[in-house]
Amino acid sequence: MTQADTGAVEMGIASFSLMERAGTAVADAVARFPFPTRVVVLCGPGNNGGDGFVAARILAQRGFRVRVALLGDRDRLTGDAARAARGWRGPVDEPAALDLAEAGVIVDALFGAGLARDLDGAAKALVERMAASGRPVIAVDLPSGLDGATGKVRGAAAQALETVTFFRRKPGHLLEPGRSLCGKVRVADIGIPDAVLDRIRPATFANLPDLWRGAFPRPATLGHKYDRGHAVVVSGPAWTCGAARLAARGALRAGAGLVTVACPPDALPLHAASYAALMPRPMADAADLSALLADRRLGTVVLGPGLGAGAATRQLIAAAAPGRRLVLDADALTSYAGAPWALAAVAAQAGGVIVTPHEGEFARLFQGDPAVLEARSKLARARAAAARLGAVMVLKGPDTVVADPGGRAAIAANAPPYLATAGAGDVLAGLCTGLLAQGMAPFEAACAGVWLHGEAAREAGPGLVADDLPEALRAVYARLYESLGT
Repeated sequence: MTQADTGAVEMGIASFSLMERAGTAVADAVARFPFPTRVVVLCGPGNNGGDGFVAARILAQRGFRVRVALLGDRDRLTGDAARAARGWRGPVDEPAALDLAEAGVIVDALFGAGLARDLDGAAKALVERMAASGRPVIAVDLPSGLDGATGKVRGAAAQALETVTFFRRKPGHLLEPGRSLCGKVRVADIGIPDAVLDRIRPATFANLPDLWRGAFPRPATLGHKYDRGHAVVVSGPAWTCGAARLAARGALRAGAGLVTVACPPDALPLHAASYAALMPRPMADAADLSALLADRRLGTVVLGPGLGAGAATRQLIAAAAPGRRLVLDADALTSYAGAPWALAAVAAQAGGVIVTPHEGEFARLFQGDPAVLEARSKLARARAAAARLGAVMVLKGPDTVVADPGGRAAIAANAPPYLATAGAGDVLAGLCTGLLAQGMAPFEAACAGVWLHGEAAREAGPGLVADDLPEALRAVYARLYESLGT
């Protein structure tokens, strides 16, 4: 954002006009409260506080009852923040003098995305008072105390009802706990031209269809099932094969033309009876899998759901890897616990790999690797892991991060809380597999799979179980294809 502001100024846009527009956007958010709500504006010592002074002035002009408090010395304000403070004609209180519980709404303009250290002393105490007040909070840029790069709380942060940010969202708006603390996020256009992105070259994205719509497979009138790829799901034994069935149904619903389930003989009747579109094939060991995959049309394989962890699974992965696209989940990853270098060697043989761990599987895989596990944020951990493995990393959670070895990353924000249910991850692995089978590149396939997964959960609604997700995809696909003009 510093580069964006600088770029806008170099293009001839006055920096104070950016602050005026930012403050106006904040005032507009507050003005949605019933008139004449009592407003308390808490201003910090930097440009975030300047935005607060502008918002206070505009709200007072609109007839709202406004009180302003400044954290710090007014005489020490500089630049645009000092100019904004001069524009406020009312008194400026000491924060300690205000009873925040009497406010109708609090504007949190203390610290923004550029916070560089943990809050302490008077700043931390004020944020804690704001959090304890029980009053609705409108945050300027980010709730004060929230790290804009990581989404982590630095000392203290208050829950916001709404956050008004500028130009583009920050990672802290999407990464937990920041995503939850921000409330509703509004992105205000304050006059920064999109052209400044050419100099910033951002590599972090919100995971939305605009990111991958150009690569998304679309049915062709003259197409047939063989055009849509043949995926293989490697199943565990009968007592754990439900996970493989969920993955297989996910792959079918994602659009794979054919899906074969390679399974131990004892699981064959269960797969044959479960879903008529699946093609079960007996497979006792890695040699049988190699024989099945001699047909090069079977180019995409998912391994891990219900497979069991250990040497036998590593042998199956080694048999599947050469030249094929792989999705590795669950037990496939635990089979390489503490040995990510061995998994990287497998990925180097494949034609593209997506790995889909949850946090526990991620920690097991990278145990003893502090450069990955102790990276600054979930976003940084996913990037470091992708680079270490040479694979696309899908680090799951309410804020699932997809990262590729080159540093691109996307953060999901559409997963409802009821998606946390047994088997949901197996369906996600299947979605990614089905998209890979249709020719999507691994990063785009992973991003699209994660987004579809979240949308299917929203479509299914509260009370969903994993079996509902593939069926809910029909409505999601209908809306997506409509938006794509298909």
